[in-house]
Order: sequence, then C-alpha cells, then structure tokens
Amino acid sequence: MTTEKKSDAQPMIMMRDVEKWYGNFYALKKVSLTVAKGEKIVLCGPSGSGKSTLIRCINRLEASQGGEIVVAGHAVKEDQKAIDAVRREVGMVFQQFNLFPHKTVLENCILAPMRVRKISRDEAEATARKYLDRVRIGDQAEKYPAQLSGGQQQRVAIARALCMEPKAMLFDEPTSALDPEMVKEVLDTMVSLARDGMTMICVTHEMGFARQVADRVIFMADGEILEENDPETFFRAPAHPRSRTFLGEILQHH
Repeated sequence: MTTEKKSDAQPMIMMRDVEKWYGNFYALKKVSLTVAKGEKIVLCGPSGSGKSTLIRCINRLEASQGGEIVVAGHAVKEDQKAIDAVRREVGMVFQQFNLFPHKTVLENCILAPMRVRKISRDEAEATARKYLDRVRIGDQAEKYPAQLSGGQQQRVAIARALCMEPKAMLFDEPTSALDPEMVKEVLDTMVSLARDGMTMICVTHEMGFARQVADRVIFMADGEILEENDPETFFRAPAHPRSRTFLGEILQHH
C-alpha cells in the first residue's frame, strides 16, 4: 500500500517498496510511504508489526534489503558517507534514553554537534542551552542523568537530538519506558515541536497524542501498511478490520 500527501513538493522522506527480512521472517513487505515537509505521522499497530523497523530503516539503524529510501534529497545507501548525510538530517529518540551516564546533561548535548557538525564548543553550548530551555529543562544542564527523573532524561534526549538541527524527527515509542506520571511532560514537549512545524514520524500507542497532532495515522500489521487516514476518520470509522480490533483493545486501557 502506498501513502502519499502533498506530492507536488519534494517529500522530506520517501520510501518505495522497502523490504526487510530476518531469515524467513519478513519485517517489512514492500512498504511505501511519503512524508511531506512539516507533516506529522503517527505509526501504530500491534507488537511485531514492523513499526520500529520502518523508522530504523530511515536512518539506516536497520539495513533494508529491497526498495528505495530518500531523506531530504539524500538516498539511504550502504556507503558510510551517504548514511552520515542522512543522519545529519534526521534526529531520533528511542524508548531508552541512551544518555552517557558519566557526562552532564550539557555535555551529552554538545558531543555530536562538535564531532559531526564540527562546530566550536561555544556554539555547541549555546545551541544546547537553547534546546534545553526549549524542552523546559535548562536548569538541569550541569546535572548528570542519574540525578534526573525518567521524564527529564527523555526530554534531554529530545534536546540532544534537536542540537543537530535536524529536518525531521523520528520517535520510537518515546514514552513506553516511563512511569505514567512522567508521560505527559514528554508528550507536551512533542506536541510543542509538532506545532512548531517539525516533520515527525512517531511510533506510539498514545492515541490522545495521535488525535492531537497527527496529520495522518498509519496502521501497520505483519510488516504492511493496512490503513492510513486522518485522525478523525481513523478513530471514528477505521476502515480495516485489524484497525478496528487494535483500537478496540488499546482504547480500553486509555
């Protein structure tokens, strides 16, 4: 199934017939997806549906075995130079925060910009403080990750990704490892980013977030896109039986 929007402009992210398999298991089956600049996409579906694999293929954390992926005009290919070019354009936030425990919040945020973008420490620190303020955690810059709550650490992870000045952000279930009382502070940060026009693809089961910010909700199962729709239609009248079953189960617990 192909999903496209605003095809008159060059897409920020384009995937065409992307395949990924592990032995006899197909994680992605000829998946095609086009994401316009500034568009917000929520990917949902049962465990093992291919959601995380899909976004990990975008910045080559997973190598696809078939099809084509282009990000901000850069083809995602095997050579390291092409991969580095794509990763400079795309920020990613994971379930786990992946912060360096022996470095302060500020040091965590300046490392990649200095190494990859080759900017000075002064410029990197100014950028880092801007984005730490942006996610409402600027007063924690000199602390170490272990001194922060899970929600604060995830906001640092978002700020760290923003410090690379990405053109798009990928979120892989960013709230699933958090205690319930910390989920809102991270979602509020993501909502704010979305309203500022950031291109986003988010794997999440937070359906309230999907209703609030998504331009499209995409439902995956068994390595395929089974349905894509605007949030109102998806939640009010899902077209695919698997979508209806999934929503019936997940909305019982929200």
